[in-house]
Amino acid sequence: MKIVILDGYTLNPGDLSWSGLEKHGEFVVHERTNQDPQAVIEAIGDAEIIFTNKTLLPKDVLEQAPAVKYIGVLATGYNVVDIETARKKGITVTNIPDYGTAAVAQFTLALILELCHQVGAHSEAVRQGAWTTSKDFCFWNSPLVELAGKNLGLIGFGRIGQATAAIAKAFGLKILTHNRSQDPSLESETCQYVTLEELFSQSDFISLHCPLTPQTENLINSESIAKMKDGVMIINTSRGPLINEFDLTEALNNGKVAGAAVDVASKEPIIADNPLLKAKNCLITPHIAWAPRESRSRLMKIAGENLQNYLAGTPTNLVCP
Repeated sequence: MKIVILDGYTLNPGDLSWSGLEKHGEFVVHERTNQDPQAVIEAIGDAEIIFTNKTLLPKDVLEQAPAVKYIGVLATGYNVVDIETARKKGITVTNIPDYGTAAVAQFTLALILELCHQVGAHSEAVRQGAWTTSKDFCFWNSPLVELAGKNLGLIGFGRIGQATAAIAKAFGLKILTHNRSQDPSLESETCQYVTLEELFSQSDFISLHCPLTPQTENLINSESIAKMKDGVMIINTSRGPLINEFDLTEALNNGKVAGAAVDVASKEPIIADNPLLKAKNCLITPHIAWAPRESRSRLMKIAGENLQNYLAGTPTNLVCP
């Protein structure tokens, strides 16, 4: 049995072991695969088992990979795979639903804190001599914001949203959340389910933790931003297309939105003319919320378990069939 990893470098740049996967058969790791369909088909070759993180597996690729019986998505989101075609061909598809919860929640709060204190910018100002030449014992180049008593709106309240809320409460933030389903046991004096309209109008910070679907694409746009508080701050560690980047840029530049922090972009790697690159007070990080070694190691372990369970006839974390 041949096993092929289509884009292994991001998950494992050399600090982890592939042993949990390679023990099951002939094993080939492509650090990266060109997104051209023919290049993907060639990389797959005669493999029965393939793993992908961000390499696309559309209909025209799957139809020309007759040996493939199993696709392991090395991520939670599985939109890189044409699921309908996989189902028609009888290909088993699995994902990794819960590996980076703690890491993404931690990163979300790091972005909020950076927006509120601009730690990096102030440190750089000191290194460039601004404190040395200051007439006062301290200075600040941007407003400093205290979190206690403010409202954090979480759009999406699954594992990551709930983990984010738990950390945020320690800073004295009140949680407003909107989710497709509701669990009343999660509500308290400091955490309430609200309508999307209420979340937009009452939140001081809005953080996105929902999946990308036709209903959530461009959820943050000029219309929804107009409903928000003046000076709101927006954080996105989920998927880039949840935000209309042109509309957010305009709102940042005219001051309606006081700050934004995004770990994702509509196209990745981010393209040179992405409008957010020229937006005021916009922090952009290169899709790294998920990437601490601990969470990548957990992902690798679950991927190995998924494959082992599939081979034993008891597949886990099924996307299809």
